[in-house]
Amino acid sequence: MTHPNLTRLKDQADAAIEAFLKQWPESAGDGLYAPVHYLMRLGGKRLRAVLALSAAEAEGTSCEVAFPAAMGVELFHNFTLMHDDIMDAAPLRRGKETVHIKWDENAAILSGDAMYTLAHIAFAQLSAEALPKALRLFNQTALEVCLGQQSDMAFETRNDVTVAEYMEMIRLKTSVLVAASLALGAIAAGASEERVQLWYALGEELGLAFQMQDDLLDAFGDEQVGKLLGGDILADKKTFLRLYTQENGGMAAQEVLAKWDGQRHDAPAKIEAVRAAMTAAGAANAARDLMHAHVAKAMASAEALGLEGSHLEWFQFLGGMVTQRTS
Repeated sequence: MTHPNLTRLKDQADAAIEAFLKQWPESAGDGLYAPVHYLMRLGGKRLRAVLALSAAEAEGTSCEVAFPAAMGVELFHNFTLMHDDIMDAAPLRRGKETVHIKWDENAAILSGDAMYTLAHIAFAQLSAEALPKALRLFNQTALEVCLGQQSDMAFETRNDVTVAEYMEMIRLKTSVLVAASLALGAIAAGASEERVQLWYALGEELGLAFQMQDDLLDAFGDEQVGKLLGGDILADKKTFLRLYTQENGGMAAQEVLAKWDGQRHDAPAKIEAVRAAMTAAGAANAARDLMHAHVAKAMASAEALGLEGSHLEWFQFLGGMVTQRTS
């Protein structure tokens, strides 16, 4: 799915980020900035930056007023990716070597820290009126993302994780940054506190829907998604699908999960067996229903904001993009 706004705003975000980073050339800082430029050049949807710019435009201002917020959330997001790849021992990011592989772990840690600092420098370019409120929200969001990542790691050694705990974990790890991106764009545009809260609620619901689709694509998508189909199943990852199956599939589902936990010798058979248990438990349908429910709540916030015309159509497109995307 594509939309003129998606291309236009992504291009503007990319140009703003590129111009901003020219202040810290790759060759400077004894190599500190080279991994930053490398990771940012790997591309990506720039979804968070696009959302910040979209909210500013919908508030009736030029998207340029939100450039500092868009750059800040995108730099922060990529900082988390750089450090996540270390924790996950991931060899590839968007089909290319991860920073800790191309350089080393020390370089990835330190350059990631630099990216986090650069995000704050970007935010400092906001207007004097917007800056205090924006920094409060950004710092709160950054801490919540860390809490979400910590919970995700803690879940790996727990056998009693519930669906409710998982939903809170993904809200913190994924959804709050999507929510903050919209809210920060609105703050940059001078929106009232009430409207900022509505933008935040819209983004929070979109973020939760996005993660539901992620879980579904990993287990029930196709190889075109760009990663191994069933990777979460092979890793025994505690996704919504697995936890719902565990809670609602009865003894038969629990026996299937227990039988295949930790098994790596026959990947196709494991994926097929666990997917069958998930389907029998109604996990896939439950995930789809929940995804659509979160999108509906996001659209309710859009209506409460009084979005009309092209602005309303754009956010309706974003809601559809979340549920219909294939990667």
